[in-house]
Amino acid sequence: MKYKFVFLFFAIHFLLVSMAFSQAPLPNDTLQKNNEQSFDIGNGKALVYSKPKPFAFITQLPNATIGTVNATFSKKSIKPLVFIAATTGLLILADEPIANGVQQFSRIIHVEATERNKTIWAIKLSGKPTNMIKAPQNINTALYQVGQGFPGLILGAGMFVYGKINQNYRAISTASQLAETFILMGVTTQVLKRITGRQSPQPGNENSNQWHFFPSFSAYQKHTPMYDAFPSGHLATLMSTVTILTENYPEKKWIKPVGYSLTGLVGLAMINNGAHWASDYPLALGLGYLCARQVAKINRHVENKNASIKNLNRLHFTINYLHGQLMPACIYKL
Repeated sequence: MKYKFVFLFFAIHFLLVSMAFSQAPLPNDTLQKNNEQSFDIGNGKALVYSKPKPFAFITQLPNATIGTVNATFSKKSIKPLVFIAATTGLLILADEPIANGVQQFSRIIHVEATERNKTIWAIKLSGKPTNMIKAPQNINTALYQVGQGFPGLILGAGMFVYGKINQNYRAISTASQLAETFILMGVTTQVLKRITGRQSPQPGNENSNQWHFFPSFSAYQKHTPMYDAFPSGHLATLMSTVTILTENYPEKKWIKPVGYSLTGLVGLAMINNGAHWASDYPLALGLGYLCARQVAKINRHVENKNASIKNLNRLHFTINYLHGQLMPACIYKL
């Protein structure tokens, strides 16, 4: 019965992905050429994708990492970095009142903070059962799971299957980008967590808002909640997922409002269950957004269709040097 449920889950998921993100590439006689596919996104622009290469989400990690580092320390990033630092500092001052307010309001509207799940599918790894699919038993747990990255990977798997069946380069590339950002966000946030060592909120403990910089590896592994609050890996991963989708499907206007609203709700859910402080979020959101932008930039490019025709059907005047004399001339481009 469980396996039938899993099969049904993935079948419905694939159907939803097909309906939400399907679009055929432009015809061969317009913009498809040299193992490339172009997709019209409106306003005279198209996204152009090369034929996807196997394991691109791994082989392109170095370029994406270098691009993210360069973008982080570029002049354009000075203002965003200052904004992130200032916002984080202000929120640190207000962390405890914010956490208390969110938790009190959640109790008023009967949103349970305790994580409750029902195992749907589990496999044994090293002799121990590992939950592969679990059904949340309350709304806070459902929101918390959205930020864990697994829904993004499931979405990517659906897009990959859809892309392979329909030979759709954009869907395949987007799936690869989702996997790539998932890896980058996992590594980046873990490095930062092990540097900052911020303690997660502990209900009833007034001294939980503490920083233990550079905790030992063994201490981190044994007492993870003592050190892994900053920045939020959940929100970084979720923001990168939303950004990858908006960068590759900009014509789908529903992605931003739905994605950003869901990101906000996940943030509130993690304050409610004591996983994070509000000040854990600004850096996480910035990391997810910047990393995803760089990954998308590497994997596709924007073609301005109007640029290729803006100089056509125009009369240009010039001066030519012919037989030792300067002579006026005109050129008409078809």
